[in-house]
Amino acid sequence: MSFSYILSSVAILVSAFVYVYLRPQTTDRKTMADELKRNPIDPNSYSRPDLCRVQHIQWKAYINFDEQIIDATVDLTVEKQVESVDEVLLDTSGLTISDVRDVDTDQPLKYELSAPVAPFGSKLAVKLSPKTRSVVRIAYRTSPNATALQWLKPEQTAGKRQPYLLSQCQAIHCRSLIPLQDTPAVKAPYDADVEVPKDLVVLMSAVREGPGVWNQSDNQMTKEYRFHQKIAIPSYLIAIAVGDLVSKKIGPRSHVWSEPALIDRCAYEFADTERMISTAESIVGPYVWGVYDLLVLPPSFPYGGMENPCLTFVTPTLLAGDRSLANVVAHEIAHSWTGNLVTNKNWGHFWLNEGFTRFLEMKIDGRLNGGESHRQFMAIEGLNQLKDAVDAMGADSPYTKLLIDPRGVDPDDAFSSVPYEKGHTFLFYLEQLLGGPQVFEPFLKTYIDHFKYKSIDTKDFRAYLENYFKDSADRLKQVDWEVWLNGTGMPTIIPDYDKTLAKECTELAQRWIAAKDADLSQFQVNDISSMNTWQIVEFLNQLLDAEPVLSAGKVEALTQAYGFTKNMNSEVRSLWLRLALTAHWKGCTTDAVQFITSQGRMKFLKPIYRALYAWDETRQLAIDTFNANRNQLMHMSVLAVAKELHLKV
Repeated sequence: MSFSYILSSVAILVSAFVYVYLRPQTTDRKTMADELKRNPIDPNSYSRPDLCRVQHIQWKAYINFDEQIIDATVDLTVEKQVESVDEVLLDTSGLTISDVRDVDTDQPLKYELSAPVAPFGSKLAVKLSPKTRSVVRIAYRTSPNATALQWLKPEQTAGKRQPYLLSQCQAIHCRSLIPLQDTPAVKAPYDADVEVPKDLVVLMSAVREGPGVWNQSDNQMTKEYRFHQKIAIPSYLIAIAVGDLVSKKIGPRSHVWSEPALIDRCAYEFADTERMISTAESIVGPYVWGVYDLLVLPPSFPYGGMENPCLTFVTPTLLAGDRSLANVVAHEIAHSWTGNLVTNKNWGHFWLNEGFTRFLEMKIDGRLNGGESHRQFMAIEGLNQLKDAVDAMGADSPYTKLLIDPRGVDPDDAFSSVPYEKGHTFLFYLEQLLGGPQVFEPFLKTYIDHFKYKSIDTKDFRAYLENYFKDSADRLKQVDWEVWLNGTGMPTIIPDYDKTLAKECTELAQRWIAAKDADLSQFQVNDISSMNTWQIVEFLNQLLDAEPVLSAGKVEALTQAYGFTKNMNSEVRSLWLRLALTAHWKGCTTDAVQFITSQGRMKFLKPIYRALYAWDETRQLAIDTFNANRNQLMHMSVLAVAKELHLKV
């Protein structure tokens, strides 16, 4: 008998009792919004782990592609932190709860589901027995509109044969997948049993136990997969993908997964994965997660990568054919220490995840690709991304701070390159101030070892730094913590990065800026033939920053000289299109629309839609393109693009 049949039967038997006796009550939205803002642990969560904490998660799920829902039960092992507490508080969003009971006694538990507060969902308060430790079982189903999930029809996949499901739980979307304490302040190990149609493969952010077990029921053949994540992780790192997937070994602890049509390209592109892991280990210590696999997702995935433990998700926009964009994998590998082991306590301290990860990523990249000069050149590219973010949000925006007040703020609204690049700049500044890499890298290693498996805030980091470098107290007095952490806009101190690799880019950019429109035949393809991808990116960034902006004639000549219409490298293509749109060159609009409708990566969507909107002649084209294609995007991408187009969704 299949798990899905048992689950459906249980739900039917208990539904009448639940409705009559345990029917949830509601609390008004304003009261719940105020309660969230007063939460001393995490104002983006209803949970109070200081009172009662989830210690383990056991998830059983049936994936229903026909209805685009997941029928599931979750067993939450909870432990009271205060003896007098009589309930556990959980986060939910759009879930239909059918039963809540104590696993040990099999007795139903009273619960109350509050009115939802967008985008934070509803509080689920479950009454507990007097025991200190309990296992609470919740039977439920997800909504077809669950913000953590994207359901793809076969025709939306590369193979066109099978449907596809993928998740993105960061930052606060796991509550639409599982009722739990959806805050990075809580870490718990998890186990999962997932049943799917027989021809599909399931992957999760955990170690898969075996190839799956066949089930036959009601003339339907299904397959059940089991997973075990032994290391305690925050809820945003729970991930699932289901589809027509195959794998290829790329290292002693790594496979790459994708749809069959892409697998050889993926294996080539990410062949250096083990070198990256080993390099990271040489800087910050052993990799503790066992497996490091990669899954190349469909194009709609909104990020470059997602650092799910044991299974990094990556976008197919990284498939450049020359491994030039694999630094994103170095970033996700770095998260195995900074973010996944040492985690920000709430989303106001997100820079502790991304700033440290960017810092470690560049150290890995530098060691593998040209040393310190390359590392610092990539830091210059990071500053370009930071400037773009600050310009887009405004230099006075509170979202340009390293420390953000998260009360009442959707973390997706605050998401930008600021915690990455401003955080990296701060850490680079500290490294130089305190004696350079030879002094700072030992600190970084001990910092991670000291805080591993924990969730911390910026005060924890600062206290540890000042204690470690107590013999350098005079130097630390130079650090203006208030300005670095709470100042808006660009950093007031920009490190003097090594610009050796940028020199060629700058010289060529200056030639284009100074050239007369009648004298553009001087430029030839060999101008950029010796540049690597990131030097071309820097060259284009400098042209984007030029004042006045380049003329449409210059952009057309540049496009022809360097063959940019045929360049499919996503980083180069994105910047070329932005440059062309800024110059109001009509020859680029078809390429721009094709690019933003062929992938869903927010790094590329937001600035190109923004540029289309800013040009009067293409504003309506931007709106029409978005409305025609928004159903192909994940929830967070829809919200981000709508904001750029000044639309309500």
